[in-house]
Amino acid sequence: MPQLALFHDGTPRHPGRAFAAPRRRRLDARSWVEHEPGWLSGHEALFDALRHGIEWRTERRTVYDTVIEVPRLTATIPDDGPCPPALAHAREALERRYRRRFESVRLAWYRDGRDSVAMHGDRIGRRIADTVVAILSLGAPRRFLLKPAAGGRSLRFDLGGGDLLVMGGACQRTWRHGIPKVKSAGPRISIQLRERREYA
Repeated sequence: MPQLALFHDGTPRHPGRAFAAPRRRRLDARSWVEHEPGWLSGHEALFDALRHGIEWRTERRTVYDTVIEVPRLTATIPDDGPCPPALAHAREALERRYRRRFESVRLAWYRDGRDSVAMHGDRIGRRIADTVVAILSLGAPRRFLLKPAAGGRSLRFDLGGGDLLVMGGACQRTWRHGIPKVKSAGPRISIQLRERREYA
């Protein structure tokens, strides 16, 4: 599959050509995933633009009456900073391919191997039976796991460096995904594009 190539200023060249031959993997009768390694070339410039141009924050959550810090930094666009041209063009290409409007753009910065996210299904899946969630990974690779909600073996994807992973259908209801802690890892930024901001 051709890459979504970037000019020197970070804007993609020919974004509509990025999906000449998508490879879709059926997870079950209602769920699917697509994985495109290196979909976004020139991803280093976008990583730097987000790392330095976004107001990152630490989230806190209550777990069993205890307030804990979420082990990663998060942000949303445009609430915490402007959308770089490269990301805007990438979103347009994804919207054309999947015929969805991605209203929600959320970011997660995994600073090192200690940052993680537990296995979960996105909240949008509770309200929308057929939804598409696209994840664009920048920076160092991290292990991304997909596991059936009812139990079973996990699927592993090592995402980083402009890789694209798209989960569709009932995946947010019938499967769980997460980023486990590892002994050592470089910084990674995950860009999550979803259809509804209120369910991000």
